Parts: sequence; structure tokens; C-alpha cells
Amino acid sequence: MPEAAIAAAERASTALVTASIGDSEFDRDTALTRRAPGVYDIDLSAGWTIISAVNGGYLLAVLGRALADALPHDDPFTISAHYLTASQPGPATVRTDVVRSGRTLSTGQASLFQYDENGAEVERIRVLASYGDLDALPDDVRTTAKPPVIPPIDQCFGSEDGPAPVDGSSAIVDRLMLKLDPSTLGWALGQPSGRGEMRAWFGLKDGREPDPLSLLLAVDALPPTAFEIGLRGWVPTVELTVHIRCRPAPGPLRVSIVTRNLAGGFLEEDAEVWDSADRLVAQSRQLARARLG
Repeated sequence: MPEAAIAAAERASTALVTASIGDSEFDRDTALTRRAPGVYDIDLSAGWTIISAVNGGYLLAVLGRALADALPHDDPFTISAHYLTASQPGPATVRTDVVRSGRTLSTGQASLFQYDENGAEVERIRVLASYGDLDALPDDVRTTAKPPVIPPIDQCFGSEDGPAPVDGSSAIVDRLMLKLDPSTLGWALGQPSGRGEMRAWFGLKDGREPDPLSLLLAVDALPPTAFEIGLRGWVPTVELTVHIRCRPAPGPLRVSIVTRNLAGGFLEEDAEVWDSADRLVAQSRQLARARLG
């Protein structure tokens, strides 16, 4: 068979298994069951763990989906989360509360709870968020922000190109299309740059296109910038705020994360997410604890 025909067949085969929004592993693993008004049950999947805990971006998407159901608006505009204790795979309950319901914006809060080994209920994460309609926003954009310069995907590197970055579970990487900019991979070679930068192409491994909910995952899916500073190990999130600016276009996303200050055992990560149309679709800042020494 000619090479062109083989390539076409491979593309067609891939298209047959590409997941759509609402029918992907990410959607199934963030789906909740409404037990009562404002109360939801979920079984947190072990497929989104890193080391021994559930990834913070996945958790934010879970609570984001609960608030989308509880509030009169569907799209998160801004969502701030405080991570109180590490979440584990398994049963969890999300409780939501409508704080304010307006014409263009509604605000709500949500908390995720699990039970500890003694059977006591423990709050894992608490969120305050405002929701609206992204499609109703005006098209006027005035910005000095520029998309990150990242080499083409085939010149970047994924988990299949090297060992896992940390000891323990790295199940989440099997669910992501994550291709890291080689200039931010010094840590993987034992030669961290010290600049605290991380850049990558991002998507879901099953081909599901991005939407506002998956942007909540994207901002917290890359290896920690602490690796390029020269630190290793878990970098637990203390607080994470995400701003969703517009609905992303189909295609892979570009994520750029920068840390400028590590002090007192804490660092910040400022993230930008750009879509295939060169639009800044999400921004975030998180405060994380750095394990020194």
C-alpha cells in the first residue's frame, strides 16, 4: 500500500476512536450523581493520581461540574479553590450552595468530603466560583499577552520518552497528551535550568477536544516548575485560582507556567493556556508548598 494511503488509513482509524465531549474518560470520571438538591456523590478515579494523591486540576473539574449543575449558568468564569487535605481515590460527596443568582453572573460555593480511616468526615477542598455564559461575552480583545513560543509537537517530549518524573503513581500521564518543551526539561537530565519555567502542548489522550471544564485540568497538569528550580518530589497545592476567558477552539492547547519567587517554603505558579486560534483562554495562579532539602 502506498505511504500516503497508509497515512490516510491511520488517520481514519484514529478518528474512529476519538472521544467527544461528554463521551470520554475525563467526562465519565468527573460525572456526579445528584443525591439531593445541591448534594452529589462521586467515586474519585485512581486514573488521575500523581504520587499517592488525586490531581488538583481533576478535583477542580469535579467541583466545577457540580457547580455547573447547581447554578443557573453553565460556564466557570473564575473559580478559587483551597486544598485542605489530600484527596484519595474512592467515594466522595460534594455539597454546593448558591450564594447569588444574577442575570449574567451567578456565584456558588462547593466542598468535597471524604471519610478518613476512623469513619470521620473530612473536608478535602473548598471552592468559591462565579459562572456565566462564555458565548455571550463581547468579541473585543485588547491585550499585550503573546502566545508562548513552543517547538512543534513532534519536537517536544512526553512521558513515553523517559522515566516517570517522581516516585509513586503517575497514572494521570497515561490520560494526557502532554508534550514538553525541551528547553524546560533540564530537570529530567539532572541539569535543571533554575528558571522555574514549564511549557507544553496539552490535550486529552483519547482525543476529546478542550472545553471550559478541561481547562480547569490543564492549568494543573504539567510537571511542577519546582523541578526546573532544582527541587524534586511532591509540590502540594495550597490555593488555586483559575480565570476562564473564552471557550477554546478545537485542537491542542499550549500551556506556559512560570514561578518567579520561592520563599519560606512556598512558591507561586502563574499559568497561561492558549488555544489553536492563538487566544488566551485561561489564566491561573496557585500557591504551592515546596519540599526543600
